[in-house]
Order: sequence, then C-alpha cells, then structure tokens
Amino acid sequence: MFERFTDSARGVVYGAIEHSRRAGDARVEGEHMLAALLDAQGTQASVALATLGFVASRDEFERGLARARRRGGMSQADEAALADLGIDVGEIVARVEQAHGEGALAVGRRRRRLWPFGGRTGHVPFAPGAKKVLEQSLRESVARGQRHIGDEHILLALTACSGVVADLLAEHGVTHTAVLRALAPTAQAG
Repeated sequence: MFERFTDSARGVVYGAIEHSRRAGDARVEGEHMLAALLDAQGTQASVALATLGFVASRDEFERGLARARRRGGMSQADEAALADLGIDVGEIVARVEQAHGEGALAVGRRRRRLWPFGGRTGHVPFAPGAKKVLEQSLRESVARGQRHIGDEHILLALTACSGVVADLLAEHGVTHTAVLRALAPTAQAG
C-alpha cells in the first residue's frame, strides 16, 4: 500500500513517526498523524484545513489532547454512550481527582523500551488506531476513483475514524463532509 502514497502522504507518515519519537511515545497514534499534517505546508490537506479556517495553534491542539487524556482518552462518543447509561464521566473524573489528585485518570504516555545498553530499537510501531487511519485513507482514495493516497486522504481518514482526533477536528468544524467540500475545487483542478 505504501507505494501508492504521494510524497506529501509519506511526509505525514514519516512526520508522525518523528512526532512519536520526540514525545518518547511507544507507538504512533492518530494524534501524531494530525501533528504531522499540521506541520505540512502547500499540500492538499493543508489547503483544505486553511479553507476551513482551521488555524489551531500547536498549544490549542495539545490542550485538547490533554483534556481527552484527563478523561482517560475517552472520545466524546464514548462519553455520550456512558451518559445514555446514566454515567457522568465529568463527575467521575472530578471525584477520582478529588481523592487521588489532578490527572489521576489521565492516559499516560507509554515510553518506548530501551535495549539493555541504553539505545532504542529505532522502530516505532503504529498503534491499531493509526493503522486503521492508514487503511481508511486507502478506502478514501478508492472511493474517489484515485490510484494514489495523498495527505488529503489521510485527513479524510482522521475525520472518518472515530476517536479523540476526530473529536478535536470536529470541534473546529473539520468534519468529513466539510473536508470533502474543501477538497472539491482541488479535485476538479487536479
């Protein structure tokens, strides 16, 4: 599948790996892929994000991730499903933090394991959610009758795969439908 990736899509994948490494995370997550997309300039995805007015600063992005980690990494859909069962996640977080301190439920970053001599293996695996995004990017490409996978397909996949990253994007109006509309002029031109 990687042979279908355009240079910009490969840049997102390599950028996500680098973001994961810099953070010391054990694996590449969707948040690393979004961070790499935000780094890109002049690509179809960056143009679509700009068209949608998505100008979230890195700090705003990090605050959104921190909020999600604080609720145990739960997506808004998960939180809504629990609310339907009468479970108030905000109340649970507040009570646990009252008893155990702020951030007690925060999803911790798993550090990569060091080899006995202190070096790292160099390989950073993709988490199941990140693999799902890459698979969905292929589906997005095929659905449009395209033979390549570009960074725009990765952006579409991030909006299509439920979870914290999709929630953060949706908070800023970056939904699957909105991205499709923003990409429509570039798809007709290209």
